[in-house]
Amino acid sequence: MLNLEAYLKQQIEATLQELDYPYIDYQFDRPKLDAHGDISVNLAMMLARPLKQNPRQIATQITESLNLGNEQISKIDIAGPGFINFFIAPSALHKTVETVLDQKDQYGRVEANSKGKAQVEFVSANPTGPLTVGHGRQAVLGDTISNILSWAGYDVSREYYFNNAGRQMRVLGNSVRVRYLQLLGDEIEFPEDHYQGEYIRDIAAKLKDEHGGSLRDREDHTIFKDAAETEIFKDIKHTLAELGIVFDTFYNESDLYQNGKIDAVIGLFKEKDLAYEKDGALWFRSTQFGLDQDRVIVKSTGEPTYRLPDIAYHRTKIERGFDLIVDIFGADHIATYPDVMAGLKALGDDTDKIRVLIHQFVTLFEGNEKVKMSTRKANFETLEDLARDVGRDATRWFFSMRSIQSHLNFDMKLARTKSNENPVYYNQYAHARICQIFRKAESSDMAWSGKADFGLLNHDSEFQLIKNLMRFPKVILTSAREMETHLLTQYMSDLSTAFHKFYTDCIVVDSENPGLTQARLGLCEATRLVLANGFDVLNVTAPETM
Repeated sequence: MLNLEAYLKQQIEATLQELDYPYIDYQFDRPKLDAHGDISVNLAMMLARPLKQNPRQIATQITESLNLGNEQISKIDIAGPGFINFFIAPSALHKTVETVLDQKDQYGRVEANSKGKAQVEFVSANPTGPLTVGHGRQAVLGDTISNILSWAGYDVSREYYFNNAGRQMRVLGNSVRVRYLQLLGDEIEFPEDHYQGEYIRDIAAKLKDEHGGSLRDREDHTIFKDAAETEIFKDIKHTLAELGIVFDTFYNESDLYQNGKIDAVIGLFKEKDLAYEKDGALWFRSTQFGLDQDRVIVKSTGEPTYRLPDIAYHRTKIERGFDLIVDIFGADHIATYPDVMAGLKALGDDTDKIRVLIHQFVTLFEGNEKVKMSTRKANFETLEDLARDVGRDATRWFFSMRSIQSHLNFDMKLARTKSNENPVYYNQYAHARICQIFRKAESSDMAWSGKADFGLLNHDSEFQLIKNLMRFPKVILTSAREMETHLLTQYMSDLSTAFHKFYTDCIVVDSENPGLTQARLGLCEATRLVLANGFDVLNVTAPETM
């Protein structure tokens, strides 16, 4: 589809020059109805105002001047107010099957590293407890977007910003200390605002086993914090690995303090007169950069707010030479990340290369019943529990199948269902069914030979299936541009639906038609390859049996 659209664009722009029409931005689209063709362009409507002509008249002049031949496009129609609709020629469809079979697992992939270096930061959860379902959505979105960008030509680095500094870590350490003292028999009340999960008691018990009561009177509580940080982060990495997520880099917040990058940012703010002191705190003149009020960057206690280390951290990203920087945050960051962007702009950093993606919240359902969750009380479904309950593939698919901007209702009952109602099962079954067809062909002595006359494919269901195969490279690029994973899962379902219809309408293994059998087996293999490629991007398994 991409090559065909590039060809059409070249021919259209040559025609515009010939007609002395101005160049204007236009776009290709898919008509909603099959009867309206395969590719539509809104060019005539866009030209109506500058040319002061009726768009259908303009469309007629353009189509009459186009010289496309019949190898790529078999027919051109004008519809509605002036849409120009193109019908793909059968020979172009037949060629697509050959292209997929030739490119195999590279079909849809742009040349590696052709777009430069990209960094995707995601999860970055504080090491204060197990990953939640909300973290899970961000983890899967980040990993899948990283895969999409890689397929679209970027050299991608996945990074986890390790928030191991600040008040929440002190609270974590004290949570473990109090539980440790309770295990030693001390009568001590556990603070309401501390971390109350059973995992805190487990870490405290481990310290008691290792050190006995020797830590009871220790004034330095670092050992409690460090023990909690180590154990919790080990659990976080294990949970992510169970979902097939591996990071290239872990960047520690504490390093920003130790290597002087926090102090350097403070120095720059003061040097550029972007900061002032008030009520014992240091304030950033953020109103000069579009915010509603100035922001505190260092509290009166001397402790930085989150803005300062985040600004310093993002400066390291820019310094590391990434061509694209992607931040994936939860909806709780929607009001805070603009502060960081304003700080970077104030310091003269290039923020145009930074894309901030905000994903909405997740609600767990068991059928129609909402699952109650409370993070503070540790009465919640952890990400690890969810993945083990419904399986890795369903977890990843369900987190990917809605727009990042939409709230996600995750139905665990549906995710466990082994039927076509479950979208991941439906798509995996298409791949497994193709593998079953090949086994049947082999047992009938009609195994796929690797060669066929694809000109024998002339059934409408065959054409519709091939048209879906053609779309895959464009879906990858569109998903990368929009940074939306649901575009790919929707495409996969469209492809699976087209395959299931082809399977219903067309006999694949037919002993009386060996030539047509080979052509249809070739189409099946092309479909299997594209399904497998899509599963690879989504990091979902492609089963051969189900």
